[in-house]
Amino acid sequence: MRVAVVVCMALGALATTAVAQDFALARLEDSPRHHEWVALEREGRTLHAFVVYPEVGGKADAVVVIHENRGLTDWVRSFADQVAEAGYLAIAPDMLSGDGPDGGKTSDFPSSDAAREGIYGLDPERVTGDLNAAADYVTGLPAASRKVSVAGFCWGGSQTFRFATNREGLTAACVFYGSAPKSADDIARISSPVYGFYGQNDNRINSTLDDTASMMTAAGKTFDPVIYDGAGHAFMRRGDAPDADDASRAARDGAFKRLIGILGDGG
Repeated sequence: MRVAVVVCMALGALATTAVAQDFALARLEDSPRHHEWVALEREGRTLHAFVVYPEVGGKADAVVVIHENRGLTDWVRSFADQVAEAGYLAIAPDMLSGDGPDGGKTSDFPSSDAAREGIYGLDPERVTGDLNAAADYVTGLPAASRKVSVAGFCWGGSQTFRFATNREGLTAACVFYGSAPKSADDIARISSPVYGFYGQNDNRINSTLDDTASMMTAAGKTFDPVIYDGAGHAFMRRGDAPDADDASRAARDGAFKRLIGILGDGG
């Protein structure tokens, strides 16, 4: 697999046009951590991924961050930076790579609606291949240990659960308000513990949790869901915003603390 690396010196030039998130971009510009874009060659197309290195003295465990149905936005990149701030080597692949206008990525879509349409047209097997490529790349870096976890939001939360059915050896799969696979055969392939993060006011997802828990228990798998009081869907992004409501901010802070604890415990 050929890899091209572009070191980001001016992150302001890389603002996502599909979803402007000035607070997230400001965090990225102020970050002292090393950021870079990498280009992974994937069966005739390029998969772009954003990598953030932690400031640590030894090899770091890795985390694959899977974006929402809006694509790889500034907020998702800022979340990767927050994960790196906590001591982990983060990679956030742009799953819309090659699908934007003129073969571009998320930042080339004219709107979040257009990016969302692109997301829901993705081939599931390509998604799995791209996530494997990102996980293989980040764990192969000299600065990395061989451990890799995955965390994703909304559409990315669902893909996190699905990735756990397709990749052996994940340290942990952290599903933020995403749905679970419906097939018992898929559930049976999961080899890692799955941790769920859900908002109380998100019944579209929460109404499926009892069935998910039953399937995971029947298959002898670990599923540990937590529901955060007063929060709705996308509380991680909403809770990061300067004008966040109290419930979203409290849920975001509690969920992030829990996530880092899970990663620190090795799953």
